[in-house]
Amino acid sequence: MVRTGARNLITDDSGLKVGHAEDVRIRTGVTVLMGDASFAAVTDIRGGSPGTRDTGTLNLLSMGLPVEALVLSGGSLYGLDAPSGVISHLGKIGRGVHYEQGVAPLPLVPGAILFDLANGGDKSWGDEPPYRVLGKKAAETADVDFALGNAGAGFGARAGAYKGGVGSASAVSDDGITVGALVVVNSVGSPIIPATDSFWAFALEQQNEFGGRKLTDFGRIDLDLPGDMKDAPSIAANTTLAIVATDADLSRSALQQLAIMATDGFARALRPVHTPFDGDLVFAVSTNAKTFSATEPYETMRLGSLAADCLARAIARGVYEAQSLRALKSYREVFGLG
Repeated sequence: MVRTGARNLITDDSGLKVGHAEDVRIRTGVTVLMGDASFAAVTDIRGGSPGTRDTGTLNLLSMGLPVEALVLSGGSLYGLDAPSGVISHLGKIGRGVHYEQGVAPLPLVPGAILFDLANGGDKSWGDEPPYRVLGKKAAETADVDFALGNAGAGFGARAGAYKGGVGSASAVSDDGITVGALVVVNSVGSPIIPATDSFWAFALEQQNEFGGRKLTDFGRIDLDLPGDMKDAPSIAANTTLAIVATDADLSRSALQQLAIMATDGFARALRPVHTPFDGDLVFAVSTNAKTFSATEPYETMRLGSLAADCLARAIARGVYEAQSLRALKSYREVFGLG
């Protein structure tokens, strides 16, 4: 039987830490996933409006350099500066590829962004956007325990008609392999089944992690776009960002397959997904701490399935844990759940 990890967070994969930093006035933030050591990473992009930095280095045709951290940031294109702050922190502590004596270490820190510029915060930052500073602060404070909901890159996020946020979940297989997910939900699509208060991901819920609202009875679901998605969505003004991680010793090609399978978690938790207006993206990470007990293709299939379920659970959990932010109401406030 598969069970949740001790924390039910992506950091149940030993060696990983997550840090957040927010600017309440601007209503934005940055989230960083770091490893105690460098790790393997790939990415799979399905949305029509992605915003990324250094993801080309994760392509299977690249050299496959080890990654020191991954950055998820608000701020749209301004947020692409957040990895610079993380690089500064990592270089200071000696992390990265060491080429030769006297050359500064080079930490590889890919990142991805979401759009939170229209959430009402004060964006008058002049010629000094806050994201480099926020990235550095998030890296400096990374730990195994971290906040969900209105935190980091999810601080100013919106999931359809509801307040979005940061979510995480984990699963441990019966032979001790850990899979986890970290998401920031800022989607066009809705996480809620029409005419109910149940999440699309309700059937996957573990231990009431997103409120335990089981679907018991409902009428015919309208097959058109849901009424509680974002009104009049704009190109490049949304996105759900995700990281899935495992401690299984995967080859880079197997890790890529895991990332592809994990993207199904979007469709299990949001409707619609991978739209022209979203930059939906999954980073997949392996800390390579544990070897397989069976052949790699079978293990990859099993872990990819777990990763998709974890990602779906993390999306619902991020929306459930979010709190209302001014006029943007949370799921719990909308449905009177406290």
